[in-house]
Amino acid sequence: MELDIQCEEMNPSRWAELLSTMKSCKTIRLDDCNLSSSNCEDLCSIINMNPSLTELKLNNNELGDAGMEYLCKGLLMPSCSLQKLWLEYCELTGDIVEALNVALQSKPTLKELSLSNNTLGDTAVKQLCRGLVEASCNLELLHLENCGITSDSCREISAVLSNKSSLIDLSVGDNKIGDSGLALLCQGLMHPNCKIQKLWLWDCDLTSASCKDLSRLISTKETLTEISLIDNNLRDSGMEMLCQALKDPKSKLQELWIRECGLTTACCKAISSALSVNKHLKVLHMGENKLGDAGVELMCEGLLHPSCNIQSLWLGNCDLTAACCAALGTVMATKQCLTELDLSYNSLEDEGVRKICEALRNPSCNVQQLILYDIFWSSEVDDELRALEESKPEVKIIS
Repeated sequence: MELDIQCEEMNPSRWAELLSTMKSCKTIRLDDCNLSSSNCEDLCSIINMNPSLTELKLNNNELGDAGMEYLCKGLLMPSCSLQKLWLEYCELTGDIVEALNVALQSKPTLKELSLSNNTLGDTAVKQLCRGLVEASCNLELLHLENCGITSDSCREISAVLSNKSSLIDLSVGDNKIGDSGLALLCQGLMHPNCKIQKLWLWDCDLTSASCKDLSRLISTKETLTEISLIDNNLRDSGMEMLCQALKDPKSKLQELWIRECGLTTACCKAISSALSVNKHLKVLHMGENKLGDAGVELMCEGLLHPSCNIQSLWLGNCDLTAACCAALGTVMATKQCLTELDLSYNSLEDEGVRKICEALRNPSCNVQQLILYDIFWSSEVDDELRALEESKPEVKIIS
């Protein structure tokens, strides 16, 4: 049984009712339910008396350190078989790490731990990582986004990566680790023991200087299938290095999130070249970069190559006009692998939207979701879009 409740104010009678249900739940998700430390005392009892409970998600509740202490007591119970613990936005501080580490030592079942958006700081994160290295649990997911981490913690995070081959999903986004921190992380990421699959490094103060290490990682770590570098100032020179890595036969990357990275038309020839060679890349997020019409037309050359298997392409707010829509339409009508396209916040106007509609009408077009937020068109074009949705009900146009 699953209990999944979001955004509900918990009064005492409702809480008492839910406690009865929780005794037999395998999954408990209570996100943004106005829970406090006093609720955690009850949850500690639930953890103890319900050995079938494997997932506990309490995101966006003001549990505080006192609440975490109760949860750690529950984790220490021999009957506890918890595998997933998510405590994002719970007003936790670094003071909780000592109790958490004690709990981790006795909990080999734990596979997912998310403490994102809590003010832990470097000292606590280093302590946590040392505990994780020693713990018997085979952790698969560790999320520490916006936890006040700097490069000072990265050596210890790197040690977790090199010691825990079970760890396949790491997110340290929205932490100011910088290029020096990324270099330390890559030591662990490149270790033969590391089997990372998903790596999120968004808004980490990275520059093009990090792209040499990132390129080496993408081209040699065959387990890596998804990486997010959103909102890092990589610029064209950095992107060109990443493109070289994507052309390496050993690269198995399937998703690349590179939104808002200071890219321009100048790197699009390199992107096109990578797309024409790479058979594995399926999702490409490139929004909020000044690619322009000329840049996207260059990209379309690579997208049309038989080796390219892109399924989802995001080009929102890329300084595009109707001038590039004929090339995009050709890709839509030719590449049946393409099922999702985002062109939001671009000045396509009636002319551009009509070209996209024409491609959608093509029987060979397999686009199922077209995203067009904040694009202005006439009532006549709006009627055309509605008629298109009626004629092709499998197509969803989001605007």
